[in-house]
Amino acid sequence: MTAPHVESDQVRTLFSRAMSEMYRAEVPQYGTLVELVDDTNRETLQRHDELRASLERSGDLDRLGVERHGAIRLGSAEELFNIRRVFAVMGMYPVGYYDLSVANVPVHATAFRPIADEALRRNPFRVFTSLLRLELIEDEALRSEAARILAARRIFTPRALELVGIFETEGGLTRQQAEEFVHEALETFRWHGDAKVSLDVYQKLHDAHRLIADVVSFKGPHINHLTPRTLDIDAVQAAMPKRGVTPKAVIEGPPRRNCAILLRQTSFKALDEPITFTQANAGTHTARFGEIEQRGVALTPKGRALYDKLLGSVRRHVGAEGIGSNAGGYGAELAERFKAFPDDWAELRAQGLAFFRYSATPVGIEASKRRALPSTVDGLVAGGFLHADPIVYEDFLPVSAAGIFQSNLGTDEQQNYTGRSNQAAFEAALGAEVHDELAMYAQAEQTSLEQALVRLGSPHVARKAIA
Repeated sequence: MTAPHVESDQVRTLFSRAMSEMYRAEVPQYGTLVELVDDTNRETLQRHDELRASLERSGDLDRLGVERHGAIRLGSAEELFNIRRVFAVMGMYPVGYYDLSVANVPVHATAFRPIADEALRRNPFRVFTSLLRLELIEDEALRSEAARILAARRIFTPRALELVGIFETEGGLTRQQAEEFVHEALETFRWHGDAKVSLDVYQKLHDAHRLIADVVSFKGPHINHLTPRTLDIDAVQAAMPKRGVTPKAVIEGPPRRNCAILLRQTSFKALDEPITFTQANAGTHTARFGEIEQRGVALTPKGRALYDKLLGSVRRHVGAEGIGSNAGGYGAELAERFKAFPDDWAELRAQGLAFFRYSATPVGIEASKRRALPSTVDGLVAGGFLHADPIVYEDFLPVSAAGIFQSNLGTDEQQNYTGRSNQAAFEAALGAEVHDELAMYAQAEQTSLEQALVRLGSPHVARKAIA
């Protein structure tokens, strides 16, 4: 009798746990961050009953302790194509296209993550995956050498790809195969202190851009950070020095708000790690760091346009050099400009700035058995017959990602890659189209509304809302 297949959600959980254990062993300060985040989340939930209730209704409370995202940087189209196949075994799919060249980082990226609501509740593990854009290396000889080095390396074990093939052919893996797959796939993300290039070549790559050196010089795309999710990133930022961890100067993303939006991120500085280059030269490399995130509500296209406008105005006013060197001034300017962004859940919903997940309340279900309820969604929410809970933003922000990259790889990069977005080339390398995250949030909101209104016996309201 053939052994049953395990669900992809289970494979993802096995892998994310193994990844976390490996990274904790490789970067002990990551363990310190996890402990700090756990303490902060527990204290935050004790102080905010409504936040706890909202997380319980949406199913997000149970996932909080296991939630992580990581990041890797790939060097070739073949590597991107195969990493998509590897993540598919774990039920993770490419969502969104990110052009980091707008912030002078020569990569574009996607995020591999679960896409179904239930899969996200079980384990929302994400990996932000960047692809180096060799065409942005101006030195033709260096570009050719980098391409040659990348073409010669193999970042996956033969057995890992063999198990991926079994998954694709048979539609799943047995428990034994899944455990073997996790072991083999983890090798791709492991740190290797032996570079694949000479110190001289490394220095040339480094001079072109520190990230280019990080991608090209090593055996594989070592995981460069893992990120736990906190409910109060400002408290974490303030507490990091007390735990012996030095945070970056500013928190990336929107300012502190009553109603958290999108994504805020901070990190500690990347480690200087000893490296042995070919020809036995010794040196150091700066790559791996620790990061913490706070996730808020997903914004609609209208909300995102307002966010981008306000953030852009802040960055233009302060200037790139002022963001890190004058953290207090940047924070004050950010808070002042974002006063134009409503900070009230009802107002965010009324203005169509954010996505919400609807659910029928016990009061509404009971009332619907006795009498007619309001005929509009707004009326149902105002009357307490519908809950409207914010939908968590599951994705990333290119400017914030670039800010984290630059703070850990150096802030002195001056190359100008602006306006070089190429989603078509990225998807060609990927072998698939990326999912549209905004369409997914809109669908999740509409589906939750339809289901809630059916429970209230008011499907006609759903039809009106769709129209």
